[in-house]
Amino acid sequence: MKYWIETYGCQMNKAESEAFELELNHNMWESAENPLEANLAVINTCSVRETAEERIWGRIGYYKRVKKDNPSLILIITGCMAERLGSKFLGNGSPVDKVFGTFSKHKIIDFVLNKSDFDPSSNLYKFSKVHTTEGKFKSFVPIMNGCNNFCSYCIVPYVRGRELSRNPDEIFSEIEELEKRGIKEITLLGQNVNSYYYNNGETGESLDFPELLKKISEKVNSIEWIRFLTSHPKDLGDKLINVMAKSNNICRHIHLPLQSGSDVILKKMNRKYNSDFYNNLVKKIKYDIPDASITTDIIVGFPGESKEDYDMTYNLMNSIKFNEAFTYYYNPREGTKAFDFEDNIPKEEKLRRLSEIIELQKKITVLKKKEKIGATLKVLAEGFSKNNSNELIGRTEFDEMIVFNGKHDKIGLYSMVKILFVKGNTFIGEIVT
Repeated sequence: MKYWIETYGCQMNKAESEAFELELNHNMWESAENPLEANLAVINTCSVRETAEERIWGRIGYYKRVKKDNPSLILIITGCMAERLGSKFLGNGSPVDKVFGTFSKHKIIDFVLNKSDFDPSSNLYKFSKVHTTEGKFKSFVPIMNGCNNFCSYCIVPYVRGRELSRNPDEIFSEIEELEKRGIKEITLLGQNVNSYYYNNGETGESLDFPELLKKISEKVNSIEWIRFLTSHPKDLGDKLINVMAKSNNICRHIHLPLQSGSDVILKKMNRKYNSDFYNNLVKKIKYDIPDASITTDIIVGFPGESKEDYDMTYNLMNSIKFNEAFTYYYNPREGTKAFDFEDNIPKEEKLRRLSEIIELQKKITVLKKKEKIGATLKVLAEGFSKNNSNELIGRTEFDEMIVFNGKHDKIGLYSMVKILFVKGNTFIGEIVT
């Protein structure tokens, strides 16, 4: 029996898809070369942006054609879009056979294996164990799920539910298992990973994210790098910064979404901080961890964003100088509070603003990269360069891509690499040791 899995959206979806894959492998299923030879296809969906959903509908159209040549194929839709739309995927000639929302993802394997205790009505989120396959050297570790913030533009709380923090003993056990499997790097995952807070009802003991991170940092041996995604500014305080500053195995990279530099827009977005708070937080990080890389998310064209509001975002980006920024223009998501706001900014103006901040960030990114030319950095080799089989591509702890000379035996290992120059958005280097 063969399977085919397609994953869209966040790292949590990728982690959950990997868990499906490993469970199928454990039950003697094999990965198919393409959907035409598969017995089972799973599409793990994303609802964060309209474009993501449009792509899924396109894929469903594709599978309608696939099923003409492969009528025995079972097509399952899961993930956030499945949670949002449910049975709308079924009927009217749809090729979809089954829909599993976010809270019933763990039942997919039971359904596929025809287990007698299969219960499709279960609505309690369960964390998947992401024990990576042989030969891999990086792994995700989900530690919390859901969101309590209800940013006015965001669908996540409605499709992922309220925040649920994973039992720390489960987390420690999973990381211990990953070390046994030779994993070199882990990434702790959560919609707002630093909102993690676990309370043991039996003992009354509690654990917040800085304490969890510190314990993981102290427990690991062969895992040399620990990352985490994604942080909410309101929950990132001195305690977490201090843990990072004192550790030698927590990567000095923080993804810290700003979204807007205007206090008026931040309030409409329900972000629960203002621009001064955010700016001072970045200054604190840079003071305590001078070489930290900080990346961000920006949304332009939010309903009511005036030229002055937009300028505040542009100017704050220019002042902070993020290492990278993931930039978007606002599009309404049905089911969110902002969907009812008057979307009064023409798409052409949204695109103009987006283009302007993209150009700004490109210039900042290149300048910040050029500052590192001549430096020697620790790099984890991830594979061969697409353009040259004699070159490897890797990543620094600051989440920067680098291409350098090296052979197959360096993949999955750390090397010290000297940065020679910058080509496009990528470092070019050579192995020192």
